[in-house]
Order: sequence, then structure tokens, then C-alpha cells
Amino acid sequence: MTLSVMIPKLSRIEKIDLRKAFASEAGSFTPWLAQEENLQLLGRELGLDLEFVAREKNVGPFSADLLCKDLSTESNVLIENQLEKTDHTHLGQIITYAAGLNAKTIVWITKEFTEEHRAAIDWLNENTLPDFNFFGVQIELWQIGTSEIAPKFHVISKPNEWSKSVNQGAKRIGSPEVSESKQIQQKFWQGFADYLTKNSKVLRPTKPLPQAWMNMSIGKSGYKLAAIASFYDSEQDNYESNEVRAELQIDTADAKQVFRELQKDQSAIDAQFPIKLHWHNPETIKSARLFLRQSTNISNESNWPNDYEWLHTHLELLHKVFRPKIIGIE
Repeated sequence: MTLSVMIPKLSRIEKIDLRKAFASEAGSFTPWLAQEENLQLLGRELGLDLEFVAREKNVGPFSADLLCKDLSTESNVLIENQLEKTDHTHLGQIITYAAGLNAKTIVWITKEFTEEHRAAIDWLNENTLPDFNFFGVQIELWQIGTSEIAPKFHVISKPNEWSKSVNQGAKRIGSPEVSESKQIQQKFWQGFADYLTKNSKVLRPTKPLPQAWMNMSIGKSGYKLAAIASFYDSEQDNYESNEVRAELQIDTADAKQVFRELQKDQSAIDAQFPIKLHWHNPETIKSARLFLRQSTNISNESNWPNDYEWLHTHLELLHKVFRPKIIGIE
């Protein structure tokens, strides 16, 4: 007796030449990349939350392809692209445009990287200040049968953020500017970054630094989430105990007005949080913030998993409650 076997019919994935979709860099590729959905696709590969600022941005007599903003750090992101293999001309343009636009993150997107240009990006990451980040990205187009053509970004060169920040910190260990508490905080944030990478689809950690905070994007320029690990306990008003805080920070030109608008719904907003939401809007500073807090002991490393879980839970809650309100602000 012969048993019939169902053999599935599978299509083949075909790689498509970039020129089939994009006639030119300036005329079609750059406008396509500038669209929000495509910047989000690129941002997911890079680990950045990108907001479009300008296309063909003037830099003296030249023009940069795309200028964006990294919403987690509020810093400029330069994106330079080409539909052919990398060349020295574009490498020089990248350096020129980055300087003219004060860009801290530089993204070079191309059809193909030569080994020499990939090595140049790696060298820049290894030898520049820790605030600067260089990415080399190859773009490919793929199609299954007669389906629509789909893009795929491959990050082939990126900053080694942890080793970069650790190396910079190691050089300063023992100097007066890096205290023992700052070293503890940097180690705390490294652990928190690893925790978020494994456990959160909403929050993107930024570079762990020897400081009391780690900023994260909430999706709009002028607003950010901040995780705080402070050796000062604001509730007890002393340094005998410490605290972690989850904050929404409003740092726009009209921050006071935005705060007052949010305050109109304070009762409804407060009801969405299991603990007290602090509304902080001192007249002596231009910014405003809302935060949740919990006492802890930052020096007790064995308690860090609990601190990470608390920060994760409450930062995501702030994101859930406030992001729709913030995105709707004109």
C-alpha cells in the first residue's frame, strides 16, 4: 500500500537590484527612507528611536541626505546613503556633514561596504569620544514570486558601546571625577540595559554611564523617560537610604503649559498608577516632570534584580499612560 504524501510548494526568495526600486539616491531612495515607517524599520535594526528632521539639509554649499533626531538622547543623527558600493567621496562627506550638523550618531547606508571602509567605521568607533556612534548599514531588496519588494537592513559595523564606555571609565578610575558611587551606578545601568534587552519590547536602553540616570525615548522630541538610581532618598530627605525613580521629563519650550494641560486630568491619570505619582513643576526651572519612586539600597547588588523589575514595570506604565497624550500634542 502506497501512502500519498503532501509535498508543499514553496517559492524562492529572489534578491532584487536596488536600482529596480530606486532610480536615484536623491530622487527616490532618500525620500523613501525619510518616511516614518521606514525610519522605524531602520531604527529597530540600530536600536534607535528616530524622528525625521530634514531631508537634503544644507551644510554650507553641500547638502546631507537625512537629518534625524535620536529621541532617547535628543541628539542629531546624520544618515548618508548611496545605491552603490562605498567610496571615499561619501566617507569624506559623512565627516563634513557630521561636523556641520553637530551629529553624534552617523549612519552610512549603502549597497555594499568595502573592507577598507568597514575598517574605517570600526576605527572611528574605537577612537572617538564615547558620545559618538558610527554605523555601517547595507540595504538589500528581496521578493518572493510576484510579491511586493521588501527591504532588509543589515548592520555590518556598529559601536561596541559597553567596551567603549568601560574603556573610557577605566581610564578615569582613580581620578577625582569618578567616585565610587559613580562606578556603582555605571555597573547598575549595565545590568539594567541587559535586563531591558531581554525583558522589554517597549523600552530601549541607552549607553550605561557613571551617572544617576538613564534616558529613554517615549516617541517625541522634547519628552523622555528617565530611570533614576539616586543615593539620595527624597522621601526620607537623607542619604542613609537610596531610591529608584521612573520619570517622565518634559523639556520643551512650552513645558509649563503642557504640564498644566496634563494636570487638568490629574485625577484620572493618578488613578492609573498603583502608587503615588509625583507632579513636579517648580517655577525656578523651565522643565517639568512626573515621577514614581521607591526606597532601596543602590549599593546592595543582590537587590538589583528587584530594582530592575520595579523600574521596568513603572517606566512601561508611564509609557502606556502618557505616550498617547504626548503624541497628540501639537
